[in-house]
Amino acid sequence: MTSSLEYIIGGVRIQFPCKAYPSQLAMMNSIIRGLNSGQHCLLESPTGSGKSLALLCSTLGWQQAQFAKSVPGERLPSELVETNQFSHIGDEANFQPERKRIRTAEPKSPESCFQCPCASAKDSAKNKDGNRKVPKIFLGTRTHKQITQIVHEMKRTGYSTAPMTILSSRDYTCVNPDVAPLANRNDLCKDLMEAKNGRSCHYFHAVQKMGSQSTMQLIHGIHQAWDIEDLVSLGKRLHSCSYYAARELMKGSDIIFCPYNYLLDPLIRENMEINLAGHILVLDEAHNIEDCARESASFTLDHNSLLMCRDELDSMVNNNIRRLKHEPLRDFCYSLVNWIWQSQSLMSDMEYEDASKVWNGDEILSIFHTLGITPENVRMLKQNMAAVLEKEEIIGFINGKDNRMQVPTISSSSSSILKGLFMVLDFLYRDNCRYSEDYRVVLQKTYSWIRKDMSNMSDAQGFMAQQGQTQHPRVRGKTGSLSLSFWCLNPAVAFSDLSGTVHSIVLTSGTLAPMASFSLELGVKFSVQLEANHVINKSQVWVGTVGVGPQGRKLCATFQHSETYAFQDEVGALLLNVCKVVPKGVLCFLPSYKMLNKMRDRWNITGVWEKLEKQKEVITEPRGGGKNDLDELLQAYYNAIKSCEKRDGALFMAVCRGKVSEGLDFTDDNARAVITIGIPFPNIKNLQVELKMKYNDQHSKSRGLLSGHQWYEIQAYRALNQALGRCIRHRNDWGALILVDDRYRSNPSKYIKGLSKWVRQLVQHYDTFSSAMQSLVKFSQELQKCCYLTDTQNSTISFPSSITITKALQDLPKPVDFSSHSQINTECGEQEWQRVTHDHFSAPLLHPPPALLTSEQQQILSLQKKSEDSVIELSAAVKSSEFKKRKSKTLTSHSNASSKLTLTNKTDENKEDKTVFFTPELFKAEEADTHEGAEIESPSQIIFGAECRTLHPQNFFGSELAQVSRSDEKRVVAIDATKIGLPGREDTNVAGEHVRNKIRLSRSRQKAHLSLTDKS
Repeated sequence: MTSSLEYIIGGVRIQFPCKAYPSQLAMMNSIIRGLNSGQHCLLESPTGSGKSLALLCSTLGWQQAQFAKSVPGERLPSELVETNQFSHIGDEANFQPERKRIRTAEPKSPESCFQCPCASAKDSAKNKDGNRKVPKIFLGTRTHKQITQIVHEMKRTGYSTAPMTILSSRDYTCVNPDVAPLANRNDLCKDLMEAKNGRSCHYFHAVQKMGSQSTMQLIHGIHQAWDIEDLVSLGKRLHSCSYYAARELMKGSDIIFCPYNYLLDPLIRENMEINLAGHILVLDEAHNIEDCARESASFTLDHNSLLMCRDELDSMVNNNIRRLKHEPLRDFCYSLVNWIWQSQSLMSDMEYEDASKVWNGDEILSIFHTLGITPENVRMLKQNMAAVLEKEEIIGFINGKDNRMQVPTISSSSSSILKGLFMVLDFLYRDNCRYSEDYRVVLQKTYSWIRKDMSNMSDAQGFMAQQGQTQHPRVRGKTGSLSLSFWCLNPAVAFSDLSGTVHSIVLTSGTLAPMASFSLELGVKFSVQLEANHVINKSQVWVGTVGVGPQGRKLCATFQHSETYAFQDEVGALLLNVCKVVPKGVLCFLPSYKMLNKMRDRWNITGVWEKLEKQKEVITEPRGGGKNDLDELLQAYYNAIKSCEKRDGALFMAVCRGKVSEGLDFTDDNARAVITIGIPFPNIKNLQVELKMKYNDQHSKSRGLLSGHQWYEIQAYRALNQALGRCIRHRNDWGALILVDDRYRSNPSKYIKGLSKWVRQLVQHYDTFSSAMQSLVKFSQELQKCCYLTDTQNSTISFPSSITITKALQDLPKPVDFSSHSQINTECGEQEWQRVTHDHFSAPLLHPPPALLTSEQQQILSLQKKSEDSVIELSAAVKSSEFKKRKSKTLTSHSNASSKLTLTNKTDENKEDKTVFFTPELFKAEEADTHEGAEIESPSQIIFGAECRTLHPQNFFGSELAQVSRSDEKRVVAIDATKIGLPGREDTNVAGEHVRNKIRLSRSRQKAHLSLTDKS
């Protein structure tokens, strides 16, 4: 039995494919509130909490409500209610919405969309009074891979038939076999569009075959949400251009997906004909939006490219082609070329023989004024630019009609250079030079090493080398390049075009904190803000800092330490040990590609790399390369985890801020552990980083920006939190987060506070490597037991947040105890736990063979087994003494508790829920503010029912059941017994003492074992 749920939030009816988490309800409420009032939203929700699904359903539901308002008789209640509609769909794990009530405002089938009343309703709403239109939704993400994941989520919803399109580059959508394989496909495509050399693209001329929503639905039968691959396949089959078809489909789309630089970059918006005025702008994974906004308002010009543009314009003038229009543009290029040449003497040397000269915005405007580059001249040059790009010109009239002639135009590369220059000049001169202080203009000379072909070069005597006689036909040579960069240091410059024109801006990510500075950096007032809690239970995640390696050496991944062989050897040994105890997939993130390469080279010499490859298949993230290269590596990684024939899964070596650290979904076995080496601070010697830090220091007081040092640290932790977020991808996922660096333990107040809230709550510091491995082994084995027992006993296993003991426990042949990390729970229902993981283990997980372990690891496992045996014996004794005494009372109380805490309540299936779901207090974080970086200790007092597991406030991650009493120095978790049906405090002494004993045992096993023995 599964349910199709319908929520009404802020007067908007929202269809949701499953029961929403509290964080999803809070997020949807915030979005609806922002859209209703036309305000901007800044929403943070941890990775794996279902924010993409909430984002889609709330925005599309609001949009459909706007269309429906034009239909008479449609009324929407203002309070939030929940209605359950149960339907039997077999054993499928995914929830599919059931549409039992068909309203006239909604289509009865996808085929009727262009004939039913909803079509006319949309048309009338879009053209009402000629002004008020129902806003489109522009949803931007960082990468095309993230678009694929969001479209997959959209297919699960009741809005999967909404007209949509995906804007992407020619790299992904070009289907012309003569153009697609080439690196310069963009320029070739533009040449074919202009029919240069008498050639054109017949794929483009057939774009009408798939260029409208009606054609896609009625002719090609595409009624559901589609991905880029679907459009490309259709384009190849129809010999129609997928790139331009996607752009044509934008006209009739309700939601448009694209990378978010398409929405922020003025040049791309112009080229793609994107008009955001009056529409909804949604930016998912927006933690990088500051960098993207600065890049969108910046422009870098290569000196050689400027020379080529000047020469091309000179050729147009000399050939008398629109001379009056081309001549001012040519003179503009001449002025820049001469100034760059004269300014080279002003450059100061930097490291590695590089040199640079920096001007601020006011200085550069003064210089440009002497060159004749003024606001008035820039406006005139932009008009000339538009004129010379016209491909036809009227030369007369014949029989009352225009006689047009084809006119040569400058190349697309030259036009891109001029457009980029005019874009930054427009920002510099806008609003009486308002943004001039936000720019730095940098002239740089850099050197790079390239390989030169020496096969055709003469030797010292002047003779040409014969083929086959030279052993080194290619040698390395140093070459210099000159560039002029207009760097925008204020992301608010790019947002100035958007915030005043769009209906609403919605920014979401798992790592937006600190949100106040985020708002100030972007220069946008976010009236609606939310920091949602995670949906997982704390026992599903192991978070530990490791500052010491297997050999006892301190691990501090600063530049000085990371260069030493001792550090590299310790990290290699640590990684090998983790791969031995953690099954399936392991991700390891390093701060830079440079460190990754040095580690790999060192481990190849010492043999650690070979040992890693024997344990798991090792894959490294490539630097650069095309999308196909990364896709092939990811597929190899997934295949190695699924097969596990010779090796136990795979290890992916990656880099923070790389392609793997953001936007990729490593669900379940694909990431059972994430290891981060060091803290990924940006390169402080980078000139752009240095200038940004100075800029923030200069404006920190006047604009309320973060100081330069604070901004620098935030960049590191956002990258780190993104990497850590690859592990937990849904509510039933589990994994370990291993932070390798001694700085976390030695200075927690500084280095722990930058971690995400949900990670920060769970951090444990380990003084020795053996203690960390002991805890990690225990965590890994216990979570694997949950997965195994799901298959072998056909029972439902929950994590320790569940406090129900069901009648099914009585049917077991003997008492079962899984320590503090697992518990039998058969009343959670099939809807809550269809499965714990997608791929269950087919055999029980035993301790690794002694032959594969070191002597230190064998001691760890031996000590662990003794400790586990003592826990089980004590648990059995305590439970046996109390079970008979409170058997009937316990079952009754837990039956009541189950009705409150489980996802579905079988006894209440047919009851109508009249409860108003949303209250503002429900979604506010209720954890007490603890000392930043301090180790989280167990509560000193726990109030819970008999036969219940330990309940910490972190179990609920801010739910209404966890209330922290601040009147006492020590932390007390108070759970209302009347709310959840728990027995009173007098019945909890024995069980509470048992739990506290187990807590002590988990922290110091030998000491606790002795104390428990004495008590017994």
